[in-house]
Amino acid sequence: MFEYFPGNYVWNLGVVATLNSGGLVDEVDRACRPIKEAAQQGEDAGTQDFLRAWTALTDQLVEQAEAAEKAGHTRTAGQLWFRATNYLCQAERMLSHRSPDRVPTYRRVLDIAERAFATHSPRVTRVEIPYEGTTLPAYFSGAPATDDGPAPVVVLVNGLDSTKEHMYTSNHWEELAARGISCLMLDQPGTGEALRLQGLTARIDTEAWAGAAVDWLETRADVDTARIGIVGWSLGGYFSPRAAAFEKRFALCVAWGANHDWGAVQRRRAQREGERPVPHYWSHVLWVWGIEGDEHHLDAFLDFADRVNLEGVVERITVPFLVAHGANDRQIPLEYAHRSYDQAVNSPKRELRVFTPEEGATEHIGLDHLPHVSVFVADWVADTFAELG
Repeated sequence: MFEYFPGNYVWNLGVVATLNSGGLVDEVDRACRPIKEAAQQGEDAGTQDFLRAWTALTDQLVEQAEAAEKAGHTRTAGQLWFRATNYLCQAERMLSHRSPDRVPTYRRVLDIAERAFATHSPRVTRVEIPYEGTTLPAYFSGAPATDDGPAPVVVLVNGLDSTKEHMYTSNHWEELAARGISCLMLDQPGTGEALRLQGLTARIDTEAWAGAAVDWLETRADVDTARIGIVGWSLGGYFSPRAAAFEKRFALCVAWGANHDWGAVQRRRAQREGERPVPHYWSHVLWVWGIEGDEHHLDAFLDFADRVNLEGVVERITVPFLVAHGANDRQIPLEYAHRSYDQAVNSPKRELRVFTPEEGATEHIGLDHLPHVSVFVADWVADTFAELG
């Protein structure tokens, strides 16, 4: 992995994710160069420095985008709004949920993303999914194929700390659209806007919110309801297989990073084994799952986390199932990818794809070479939908 900040895994992950989601080397370097010293203080201590640096870059791009719009240069403005969304959502991801900057920063991300849709991605729209008396916020990318009739669709779901804005800037929806597939980028409970602004926390029985997404998709005339798939990255590698195992309307499933036994990963992290995805880690996971407690007393949480696993679950998957994992994933051991694959004995088409250091995309969910994994997943999904007819 390209390591701009030697020794600071969390910040490096943010940098490569940004670069592999359309960030420009010069802009990222200008944001990061002034905080190299702060990076040496550790992933938690320098979080505010990280936010200030990336906010300054965002401010610059917003000013340029507004000037471009005023001049009638819509394409230029769209590119600027898109990159500004990318930069600011990566900075927001680093903040503690207790930070007074977190909600205002996230609200600004939402506003900037909306400006990007209007100027950069007119086929992407904000939608609301009815769910247990409230709604789940999402972005829907209608593939050009929908101009001619119903098209298949992928429900793309978050991991522990990502948002639908990360999905949007990853451009995975665009790869799907080019293959005739729409995409619902969902902030499910415990992630993104659903958590930050609505207080909806994660749940083990992911089929509840996944089923709500299918219910909504089935109401749309532009959706081929026989070909709805679910793809989840990082902790989504638990969420999506669990959903596909119990929500039988899904036609395929992808674990983009195998999270077969999340509880075991938490026990490793408690012993400082393996890397962690965000600063203020334990505070973050307690917030995501809505668990009261102190990050210094984790016994009850670790007992709960043991229930977040796919033992006895992936055997229930009866649709095509892809497991994509990096050989050098420093967060989730490769053995979990083999475990999910090996146990998916009732899938009619199961595949394990391990990305190697020689080809890249070998880190967590392939963030070190994200487009490489993205197109592989998109091709697999397109091929599988075609086989399903």
